[in-house]
Amino acid sequence: MTEHHMFIVYLIFAVILRYSECYSIEKYSLLMPNVRPNTPEIYLCTPIKVDSSKNYYIVAFEPNATMATAHHMLLYGCSKPGSSKPVWNCGEMANDMTTDTEDTASPCSEGSEIIYAWARDAPKLVLPDGVGFKVGGDSSIQYLVLQVHYAHIDHFKDGSTDDSGVFLHYTLRPLNKLAGVLLLGTGGNIPPKSTEYMETSCAIEEKKTIYPFAYRVHTHTLGRVVSGYLVKQNSEWIELGKRDPMKPQMFYPIHINVTATLGDVVAARCTMHNDRETWTYVGSTNNDEMCNFYLMYYVESKEPLHKKYCFTSGPPKYYWHKTDLLNIPDREASTL
Repeated sequence: MTEHHMFIVYLIFAVILRYSECYSIEKYSLLMPNVRPNTPEIYLCTPIKVDSSKNYYIVAFEPNATMATAHHMLLYGCSKPGSSKPVWNCGEMANDMTTDTEDTASPCSEGSEIIYAWARDAPKLVLPDGVGFKVGGDSSIQYLVLQVHYAHIDHFKDGSTDDSGVFLHYTLRPLNKLAGVLLLGTGGNIPPKSTEYMETSCAIEEKKTIYPFAYRVHTHTLGRVVSGYLVKQNSEWIELGKRDPMKPQMFYPIHINVTATLGDVVAARCTMHNDRETWTYVGSTNNDEMCNFYLMYYVESKEPLHKKYCFTSGPPKYYWHKTDLLNIPDREASTL
């Protein structure tokens, strides 16, 4: 083989190697660094800095957790993390659960968005082909912050530690279908011995077409049904998803393939049944409640929505019927 031919072979090999590197799927472990929670209902966060010299595209999430240890996990994308510590208390009620000597802060100090959520032994989530969460590089997500809620600490009284977290599957191959999550939720309270609707809705205010492909529901113990809808401008309600929140809280495929555009409304309802003798309020502990509907979507050749959260005050101040929404599917939204 001549020197010229050897150079050609080497060049082809180098191109193939570079191509395979860009198109292969790699795995990164984002886990709690063997923490030992010492307070019930504590939320702990740990961050990673994403390489800002490259764009990474997360295409799958593989949980490393069990509901016996972790109540739930959230993965935040941040412009800046809430703390420079390797681990910090990041619960909504952190000030009530810790002493003044502990470092308490939110998961993100700037640019907060949720890109993944897990609870109740949900399995691995694989995004549709060609869809990924863009992080690092020129994206707005420069840090990933793992948050784990430890409702109980009995497992750790013998000195055991925890490495709950998620394995991130990613590629360097540029993707033009960029994923995003819109989190719908409410505040509010639930009277004793009652069934209450916790509802939220927001209009899409950006000139973008979004393609919903997955949804996830979340409540604590009082939730019976959580439903999410796309309300078109002709007041047609299209069911995006509906689940019993006591089942594994994974991301499920959207019920109907549909697109949402400027002026459409996304709406969600949690039907809550309170058989307690006392009022129940929205909060971060297992004795409180939450009403969340996560809508995962992608956009083509554009950045995801700037709007990341859609929250209302909830009952007794906010209900669908107190807004301009028409043709409300009252029965369908609360029955499986």
